[in-house]
Amino acid sequence: MTLYRIALLTYSTKPRGSVIHTLELAEALHKLGHYVCVYALDKDGKGFDYTSSCDYDLVPAQAAPIDIDQLIQQRIQEFVSYLSQLQSVYDVYHAQDCISANALAKLVQQQQISSFVRTIHHIEDYSSHYLQQCQDRSIRNANLCLCVSDCWQKEIQRQYRIHAPRVINGVNLERFSPIASGLESSLKEQLGLSGSPIYLTVGGIEHRKNSIRLLQAFGQVLEDYPTAQLVIAGGAMLFDYQTYRDDFFALADRLDIQIGRSLILPGVVSDAELPILYRTADAFVFPSTKEGWGLVVLEAIASGLPVITSNQPPFTEFLSETQALLVSPDSTDAIAQAMRSVIQPNVSRLLMQQSQSILSRYTWENSAKMHLHYYQNQITNIKTDLY
Repeated sequence: MTLYRIALLTYSTKPRGSVIHTLELAEALHKLGHYVCVYALDKDGKGFDYTSSCDYDLVPAQAAPIDIDQLIQQRIQEFVSYLSQLQSVYDVYHAQDCISANALAKLVQQQQISSFVRTIHHIEDYSSHYLQQCQDRSIRNANLCLCVSDCWQKEIQRQYRIHAPRVINGVNLERFSPIASGLESSLKEQLGLSGSPIYLTVGGIEHRKNSIRLLQAFGQVLEDYPTAQLVIAGGAMLFDYQTYRDDFFALADRLDIQIGRSLILPGVVSDAELPILYRTADAFVFPSTKEGWGLVVLEAIASGLPVITSNQPPFTEFLSETQALLVSPDSTDAIAQAMRSVIQPNVSRLLMQQSQSILSRYTWENSAKMHLHYYQNQITNIKTDLY
């Protein structure tokens, strides 16, 4: 077996979906014997809150300008400047986002590297012309694009006329499990989780997470279950969603949903505490309107939780109606009704039993092997072009 030197690039050290994908993929490739180094923009000097057995290199990121276009320009240049000075040479340079992909495209243009791979987790609808150009360049200039779901594969073909082979996501069953660690009670006490039932979602407050409709639905649930609690974990993000957040908190105030009592906002949860947090909940609610795939859904299932999610791709690509309650993300009433149903013992038990079967299909080892297949084809094509 040929062993490769692989550089994986991600725009952040904070736990967003594509960042976790990068780290788990790196671990799986490393376990298969390849040399992997993760390069990540480090905005606060704290690095990853994540246990890793493979190498990583933190790219210093300076204070961000207020203007979003200038911010993106700066982040791309920080990657370019840092990578230009590297002595290491890799067989594969693989970007997981628009920023790092634009940096690699510049390095190709400067003839410092010969090619790069780009995983497209989803396509954003940017209002900024500059940001849209950055996204387009990151896709069109890549020598190979990969994607993580059938729906985005079709969308990439439609918008860009590019075939992006699909690779799978996975779940780390060594981290996420329904088996209690004994630390659940202390975390519940720390976060003020004393209510029942406890609903959990992960991803922070933002438009595509459908946070406002989720809050509206939770307001309905509180009428029937006044001791219920909604935990919205996460929140590290690249863009400023302050207007949407302001609307969210104004709604909480109008509905008299008290933060710290009914609505729990722990922010970014540590790598060690996240698996425990899943086990403190009674159900996972994720009515997102746009996802690349939805890693947190699989983490919740692995943690033994019944799941509510949107009745649209990519969720319907890997979940059936017997494995999750699939609801219209546009219907507050449907979300609320699912939240009432999911805590009924017979419904909860059946969903947990039926959903466990998907875990064996989505492993990071399988994902790594799929990546290696496409890496090998790409390397072979480059060598052929050279001759």
